[in-house]
Amino acid sequence: MGAFLNVETSLTGRRWTGPTESELRLAEAMAQTTRLPLALCQTLVRRGVTPGEAAAFLAPALRDLLPDPLTLKDMGPAAARFLQALSRRERIAVFADYDVDGGASAALLLTWLRAMGHAATLYIPDRIDEGYGPNEPAMAELASRHSLILCVDCGTLSHGPIAAAKGADVVVLDHHLGAETLPPALAVVNPNRQDEDGTLAHLCAASVVFLMLVEANRQLRAEGAQGPDLMALLDLVALATVADVAPLTGVNRALVRQGLKVMARRDRPGLAALADIARMNEAPTPYALGFLLGPRINAGGRIGQADLGARLLATADPREAAALAQRLDQLNSERREIELRVRDEALAQAEARGLGGPLVWAAAEGWHPGVVGIVASRLKEATNRPAVVIGFDGAVGKGSGRSVTGVDLGAAVHRVAAEGLLVKGGGHRMAAGLTVDRPHLDAAMERLADLLAKQGAGQGGAGELKLDSLLMPGAATPALVEQIEQAGPFGASAPAPRFAFADMAISPRRIGETHLRLLASDGQGGQIEAVAWGAFEGALGPALNQPGHRRFHLAGRLELNTWGGRTKVQLRLEDAAEA
Repeated sequence: MGAFLNVETSLTGRRWTGPTESELRLAEAMAQTTRLPLALCQTLVRRGVTPGEAAAFLAPALRDLLPDPLTLKDMGPAAARFLQALSRRERIAVFADYDVDGGASAALLLTWLRAMGHAATLYIPDRIDEGYGPNEPAMAELASRHSLILCVDCGTLSHGPIAAAKGADVVVLDHHLGAETLPPALAVVNPNRQDEDGTLAHLCAASVVFLMLVEANRQLRAEGAQGPDLMALLDLVALATVADVAPLTGVNRALVRQGLKVMARRDRPGLAALADIARMNEAPTPYALGFLLGPRINAGGRIGQADLGARLLATADPREAAALAQRLDQLNSERREIELRVRDEALAQAEARGLGGPLVWAAAEGWHPGVVGIVASRLKEATNRPAVVIGFDGAVGKGSGRSVTGVDLGAAVHRVAAEGLLVKGGGHRMAAGLTVDRPHLDAAMERLADLLAKQGAGQGGAGELKLDSLLMPGAATPALVEQIEQAGPFGASAPAPRFAFADMAISPRRIGETHLRLLASDGQGGQIEAVAWGAFEGALGPALNQPGHRRFHLAGRLELNTWGGRTKVQLRLEDAAEA
């Protein structure tokens, strides 16, 4: 298929691809059948939606998409033991991972129990001193004071630590890839167990916890009792789903969509305080969850006190929420400074090694383990390849990896660990963690690259930009953008549609050091404003901010910009090519 608008190499070095002839025909047929705008129909067709499914897809109902919790193995016993501990007023501990998914999962349980008049102990391990997941000393100590331990967003591979929890029952609520054998827990609820069918493998841990609470409420109703309002908890589920980069398809899409509505009510003190400090002045979006709230919640676990994020999400006290939000914002600023240094060093090392293979990786002494995951994300975004970044402390390195769509990094890391080249390792499709001894580093990365290559990693290259449709400026109305938003929320595995505007005259204006704003005109009275954040950090800004009257094809995502009481369409510019 020829390049879209004949753009073989754009200003950012990418080849543009558009809808196929088949997709165009299907979109035109859908537009005729449904009376929906053609641009929206093109977006729906590229997501595999048929005309008969369009109405339901644009208005997803959680009640229709939410799976029966009992389809997950061990769910019944897990919920029953949870309720038994509640009814007997037993001491309950929640052992959670230190990231957003773990913190949200813990907050779900703490909030639900508080509504039932019961308190629980929160335990989140220190990233540096204890590492990821349950450890034997912590589990043994918790078991000495509690009769039920709930491990959330962790525990599936923790055979020794769970065995150390003598005298207590352990329930695991997780989503990380399981091994052939399960730990000696009372229940392991995990859609990524080896004996699950994989239909719910896209759930994050908070969604698994939410399903257990759905089952707990159902068991309460069967006994004539009433459980807490679960719909009010969906803001936590939405936050975890987006921050953990779970695919926004199927029930995840419905959970996030409903959760954003709940979050907009600002009923949760911690999220309201954090939104204020992050200057979120508009209704929450997946972007805000992933790039404004998520990093701040993660900051405590990365470079500060591990339980700050979970405490923020769980608190009912606005004053405590404000103090925690302020501290997390400070830590996030410190995290950014550390990240920038490590990112520059890691990128230079990866470039020296070569960016053309199936895996991009970097490792060095002293890189803070709290930022290696973020830096891995940056390398992945820059190269369109799975990336691993490892920080060594002496002979042992702790690393984190991020993957691209279609490549299961967690399974590959688990395989390398099983083969003995890693001390330990695991994760899920899009993210993984690992520990490696220095002598095995090169061999482990070589083996990981080989496994990823067999999945197709690195074959697509970084030079392709997929576009959904060609638009005229006059067609880019607020009404169209609002209709397109009904196909969202957009995020992992469901990217926001990109549109091209052909042969546009531009009037550029630099904003600050790195950003670019421009007015684009089609010569027939149609105009659209565009903004390119960080344009001068790459090739886009210098190329567009030149004197003269050149014309360009522009590509990006549409968004609504409200200022001074007026709402207009703005193009979030991602790429351009000379017309």
